[in-house]
Amino acid sequence: MDCLRHRIVAFAAALSVTVMSSASEPETEILRPVTAAYTVEAGSAHIADTYLSPIRYSGWSVGFGYGRMQAMKFSPERWVMALDARINAERSLNRVGNATMWYWGVEARWAMMRRVRPLSGLTIGFGIGPGFKAGCLYSQRNGNNPASAKVALTVDLTAYAAWNTRLGRLPVTVCYRPSVPLTGVFFSPDYGELYYEIYLGNHSGLARMAWWGNYFALDHRLTADLHFGNTSLRIGYSGQLLSTKASDITSRMLRHCAVIGVSGEWLSVSPSKKIPPKARMIHALYE
Repeated sequence: MDCLRHRIVAFAAALSVTVMSSASEPETEILRPVTAAYTVEAGSAHIADTYLSPIRYSGWSVGFGYGRMQAMKFSPERWVMALDARINAERSLNRVGNATMWYWGVEARWAMMRRVRPLSGLTIGFGIGPGFKAGCLYSQRNGNNPASAKVALTVDLTAYAAWNTRLGRLPVTVCYRPSVPLTGVFFSPDYGELYYEIYLGNHSGLARMAWWGNYFALDHRLTADLHFGNTSLRIGYSGQLLSTKASDITSRMLRHCAVIGVSGEWLSVSPSKKIPPKARMIHALYE
């Protein structure tokens, strides 16, 4: 009996020492740096909008984009968030070159994506989130109705595939990012309806439910980040397609652009709080 009692006391003492030592050890802090990029895009634009003209216009497109990715606070190894925003300006001409059409637009998209790593250096993610587009086409030849507004609020399916590799000794991250709206609402007047009539109060039927039969858009990018140091050079391609059809009004907008910009990882640290030695970095895109 005395032997059993001594064993129980020894086990309890060892357990208490283990618990106290575990409690005294500081927990590993998770750091989630932001991967951000500022880019400039330039390329070709092709526009056909039957509300303004039955003729196809072609010309140039320029834009400025901002994007960021970061691991989520909950389950950072499995979930990341991505934000993309862009402003665009386009100028296009008809085939004979005697009519001009302008386009100005802004767009933004946010998504939360589940990611997996099927191979070393390769990360794949997919998820959904809200998207917003707003812009205006303007034709100098139209007197009574020179403009056509483009506004949409959608739920987008977004994915990405990132491959961290090397080009000789230079680290490179290649990333492909497609996005397609699943559903939402978009603005479209009736055929021949003037915006002046809308201004006077004719607001019925302007918001249309979006689905792939009347609203299809594809935004995809292929980029490569060349890591020369703390700041990387981003080069690549950006393509966009927007196709809508409502009230016998058909609109097609196609854009092909080259992309160049800077990217990198940024980590906000309070001056009064140092990074703990056991901190663990969880990156959104790079490794």
